Amino acid sequence: MRLLRTVFAVALTATALGACAKPVSQNALATGPVKAQDAVAASAPDTIVTGGIASSVSASYTQSMPRRIFHGTSLAGRTLEVGSAADIQLKPGEVILTFDDGPRPGKTEHILDTLEAHGVKATFLMLGSQAKAHPELAREVALRGNTVGNHTYDHADLAKMSRQDAMDDIARGATAIATVLDGAGGGLSPFFRFPYLAQTGFLRTSMLQGDVVVLDVDIDSKDYYAETADDVIQRTLKRLDARGSGIILFHDIHQRTVDLLPVFLDEIAARGYTVVSLKPRTPGVFGRSVVTASVAGVKTGQPAPF
Repeated sequence: MRLLRTVFAVALTATALGACAKPVSQNALATGPVKAQDAVAASAPDTIVTGGIASSVSASYTQSMPRRIFHGTSLAGRTLEVGSAADIQLKPGEVILTFDDGPRPGKTEHILDTLEAHGVKATFLMLGSQAKAHPELAREVALRGNTVGNHTYDHADLAKMSRQDAMDDIARGATAIATVLDGAGGGLSPFFRFPYLAQTGFLRTSMLQGDVVVLDVDIDSKDYYAETADDVIQRTLKRLDARGSGIILFHDIHQRTVDLLPVFLDEIAARGYTVVSLKPRTPGVFGRSVVTASVAGVKTGQPAPF
C-alpha cells in the first residue's frame, strides 16, 4: 500500500475562517453548474461553494448545444492528468463520468461491466465505510482501470460538523480506502468530493492547501430520485446538451443507474460526446502534502493516506 510521506499543516486563523454555513439542499444542487474555482473559496472562506455561487464562472459553457453537433468517432476520449482543480479544462463535447457512494454489491460490478463494454473509464468517489465493507469490489474498481477517490467515511454532512470532526471524517475515509486498495490499480487518488456538495470555506481551503483535488459537479443526474431510468436519462441529456461538456454525477448504488447507464452511454456516443478519463498527474497520491487528522492509526502531525 502506497501512502503519502509528506505532511500538510493547516495555517488559517479563526478570525479568517468562521463558523460552518448551512448546507445546500438536494433541489438547490441541480439548479446549475456546480464547478467552482479555487479563488471563490479563498475570497469567501465561510460560504459554501456550490452552483449558486459559482455558476457565473461557467457561463461560457452554458450555451445551448444542438443534438449531434459533435463528431467524435469513439466514445473513449483522452486521458486528462490532473494536479489541481484548475487542470480540469474540458473541451466542448467532453464529459467526465463520476460515481459516488459505493461500492455496492449487485450494482457497482454491473456499472463496471457497462463502462468496460463501452471502452470508457470513470472516477469513483467511494465511502470509506463501503470500501471497508466490500474490499474485493473496491479493488476491482481500481484494477479495471478506473480512478478511485475519497467521499469521506460515512457520508456525513461536513458543514454541520465541527472543523476537527469534519477533517477527521475525511481522513478516516481516505485511510480506509487506501488500506483496502493497498496499491491496487492506481491506488487512492487525491480526488475528493464533499457529501451533498455541502462545504465551508474552511474545509475547501484546507483541502486545496493539502493538494487534494476537489471534484465539483456540472451536471447532477439526480439518479437518487424515485423516477424511471428514462426520466433520468432525458433530464441528464438535456442539461448536458445545454452545457456542452462537464462533470456528470451518478451513484453506483441504485438499480436505476445500472439500468440507465448503457442507454445513456449509447446516446451520448450518438451525439458525438467523448468520455475523458481523469487521472492524477503522478501515480498514486502525488507524494505531496495532505490534510492530517487525529483518527485511529493516524496521529495529528503525521501523514494521512490521500
